Amino acid sequence: MKKGFILFLVFSSIFNAFSQKKSTKKALAVKMDTVKTEVVEVITKYNPQIADASKIKKNPTITLLDQSKKKKLSYTIFSAPVASTFVPKSGVVKSIEVGVKERIYNNYVALGFGNYTSPYLEGYVNSSTRFDSEFGLYAKYTASLDNIENTILNSNFSNFLTTIFYKKEERYFDWKVSLEAERKVYNWYGLPNINFTQNTLNLINENQAYNLLNTKGEIDFLDAYIDKSTISVSYFSDAFRSQEFLMNFNTALDIPLDYIYSKLNGLNINTGIEFLKGKFTNEYANQNKLNYAIFTAKIKPEYKTTISGFSLKLGTKIFGSFDTENSVNNFLIYPDIHIRKPIIKEYLNIYGGISGDLKTNTYQGFVEENPYISPTIFMTQTSEKYNAFLGLNGLINNTISFNISASIKDQEDAPLFLRNNSKSDGTNYTVNGVPLKGYEYGNSFNVVYDDIKTTSFSAEITYNFTKRITFSTNIQFDNFELKNQSKAWNFPTLQAYFIGKYKNNKWYATTNIFYINEREDLLYSASFPSTTNGFQTLESFVDVNVHGGYHFNDKFSAFLKVNNIFNNNYQRFANFTVQGFQALVGITYKFDF
Repeated sequence: MKKGFILFLVFSSIFNAFSQKKSTKKALAVKMDTVKTEVVEVITKYNPQIADASKIKKNPTITLLDQSKKKKLSYTIFSAPVASTFVPKSGVVKSIEVGVKERIYNNYVALGFGNYTSPYLEGYVNSSTRFDSEFGLYAKYTASLDNIENTILNSNFSNFLTTIFYKKEERYFDWKVSLEAERKVYNWYGLPNINFTQNTLNLINENQAYNLLNTKGEIDFLDAYIDKSTISVSYFSDAFRSQEFLMNFNTALDIPLDYIYSKLNGLNINTGIEFLKGKFTNEYANQNKLNYAIFTAKIKPEYKTTISGFSLKLGTKIFGSFDTENSVNNFLIYPDIHIRKPIIKEYLNIYGGISGDLKTNTYQGFVEENPYISPTIFMTQTSEKYNAFLGLNGLINNTISFNISASIKDQEDAPLFLRNNSKSDGTNYTVNGVPLKGYEYGNSFNVVYDDIKTTSFSAEITYNFTKRITFSTNIQFDNFELKNQSKAWNFPTLQAYFIGKYKNNKWYATTNIFYINEREDLLYSASFPSTTNGFQTLESFVDVNVHGGYHFNDKFSAFLKVNNIFNNNYQRFANFTVQGFQALVGITYKFDF
């Protein structure tokens, strides 16, 4: 213990001595620094500028070796014929002649003139923006100012029609409004075989004029349950103060059924209401006014589908009819079923079905069929109880197609045109002191109604001889069974037509040949009222017509229309002989604004 203590003292003494010596040297050094003078240099960071850079005063010169220089290339060509080794292969695709693409113009005007002093004028003007709207104006005038040979009364006619429309495309639907005006002038020139005195003939006013004003609105919805809706209002009148007002409103609905079952197609429903009201100043037999008013509501659902290769349309037609003038109301349901089945795919199909319908007869509609009717008609609706049909259609080869069908239909109150009996015996022009009107000389037609069952057979064939020449023909035979009338007055039992067409880049032509067999009308034993005296048979006839033209260029064309080439003086209706040979020539000019 003592020995360790002595060692600790020795080391402590040595450490203290060393510390004192080092501190003395440090103090002496500090003292020397305080008396020494030095120069202090402060150096800052260098920021060079572009102006401080040394610029190259000239471009360097580069010297290339001779081996590196470009050499001028010189060459010569020696041409010599070489035998071809190309061998063409048979069966390669050849070019197809598509012809010159015809330019389509939005506007045109046509002028013509023919025998019987027949002026002809037709024109169409169209203006449209690129996407939004379209405006159009159409007008047509035809007339024959000379009389038909061997007609005692005036037999000329004229027809003027004009239509204006405006169409607009919206985001969710398209709409269109149109206004149509028409005026037709005819004459009751078909006098019966009665010896009229010249004085009586001079007092007959055979002229009749029809006027039509019709406005129509359409709206077509895009991607909606309501597919399309139309409304039309028309006013029809004549020179004898007859008036007819017709309003139609129709809506087509497209109801999806896939929410019930994914494989179901949509259900189409056509609905509509119709209101007809009109009057005639008198009946044919007396001076009593003749009024009519019929309101009809209809709904026609139909469903289309395919089952085991059969294409089906399953539907029905439901009508509610209310004749307010005669206090007759009806609720009618008709079938509407169509079936189609391919027998030989793409070549032979069989089809059939059964349907029915309710048709509202109008004064305007009868005038379109026979302009020589008298303004003394009883108006009612025609009910087609059923129309059962069966047929075959298809292709014989790539150029010949056909359609053969047979049908049986039963109509209630079907209209027939029957000649009125004359109120004049040839010498008188008044009855009970009242002057006879221009249609009361046995030169007009009444409408009679009867229940008719009609059995029909028809055959149609179309032959595409070449791309430029086509032929088609149709033959129809009808057998009528009537309940009250003895004949289907002025209706043929056999009719046929043949149509041939030719067209190339410059020429075009169409030939129409019609055949109508004999028809029947009544003969009367004396002036009205009287009993009948047998039948008047109208001879069968063939009418051949040719229409053609030549295109000088895209804008100018010339046309020729020739009707009744064989100059047959046949009668379309009893005692009304048609015009003979007719020819009309004219030009057409197409243009854009």
